[in-house]
Amino acid sequence: MSLVSFLIFSCKSSNSATSTKIDSKSQTEIKGNWKISSVNYPGSDVIKVTSFDLADSKCFIGSTWKFISMSNKGNMSLNSPNCTAYSTPITWFINKEGEFILKILDDAKAKTVKSGYVLRVANQNANSFQLVDKINVAGKLTDVVYQFEKVN
Repeated sequence: MSLVSFLIFSCKSSNSATSTKIDSKSQTEIKGNWKISSVNYPGSDVIKVTSFDLADSKCFIGSTWKFISMSNKGNMSLNSPNCTAYSTPITWFINKEGEFILKILDDAKAKTVKSGYVLRVANQNANSFQLVDKINVAGKLTDVVYQFEKVN
């Protein structure tokens, strides 16, 4: 009996059709410094997910994020020892539908970046929250859950 494993590559496409009405309360609760403590999705042992068109989703574990709610700006940094280090400014907001809209800016200005990412905010409280992405794996929509923990 032999064990055959396989690897499916998947990534999320950006979305441009979204509401721009801001949920100020949710945004205020997210302001500050955060760290991703886990990234979970079904089949994570055999499926490789490229998050935000940047790196393997496992590289985001331990990444640090700063959210400034008044300006909707911030920064994210990948710092996993097994991955390439990466840091970039971001712009973001949470709309009234509970969607987290993210643009990765690199060296560009926010108004020149035409694509971004739409994730759902879940289980939000003062010390943690989740961003949930939907990806297509073999024709089936699958949730990728990024667990954020507050950094003091």
